[in-house]
Amino acid sequence: MWLIVGLGNPGPQYERTRHNIGFLVVDRLVEETGAHPLSSSSFHGDLFKKSDTLFLKPTTYMNRSGVSVQAVKNFYKIELEKVIVVHDDLDLPFGAVRFKKGGGSGGHNGLKSIDATVGSDYLRVRMGIGKPAYKSQVVDYVLHDFAPEEMAVLPRWIDHAAKATLELTRHPLDKVASRFGVKKPNWSAP
Repeated sequence: MWLIVGLGNPGPQYERTRHNIGFLVVDRLVEETGAHPLSSSSFHGDLFKKSDTLFLKPTTYMNRSGVSVQAVKNFYKIELEKVIVVHDDLDLPFGAVRFKKGGGSGGHNGLKSIDATVGSDYLRVRMGIGKPAYKSQVVDYVLHDFAPEEMAVLPRWIDHAAKATLELTRHPLDKVASRFGVKKPNWSAP
């Protein structure tokens, strides 16, 4: 069993914010795979299933994402190596897609929470959102909607990331990273 987690914050005010890119990728995966919803308040999130893959959007708010991940992981007895977390990354340019296993949180509160509850040795799909000019602007930046020019290319970027994330359930990390990694993004609107 695989668990694909998209990080974000619940509520309509956060739907199109940079911090919610993980939710947007999971939404696309649920749509593409035809996954069906599973209900249990004990999961602290929106959970969907298609064959041997679970898709999770924690509804605990970002800084408590680990509560939801731990609940689902423990209930379904999922090995940490089969957990994939899709998240925004300030250290990558907008539109980049990078992959890694384990590592630090880079200051990301959702990753900090997951690391504290289940450990850090899971797979990560890092979605570059760029960064503001000043560190003091980070909170406003990640909780702000994508700019109009970013919105124009968002569908292609999300499609690419969703496909890559599914590939991680079928192929080794190095092969997926080589084939789907995007270091210098040049997405163009369709």
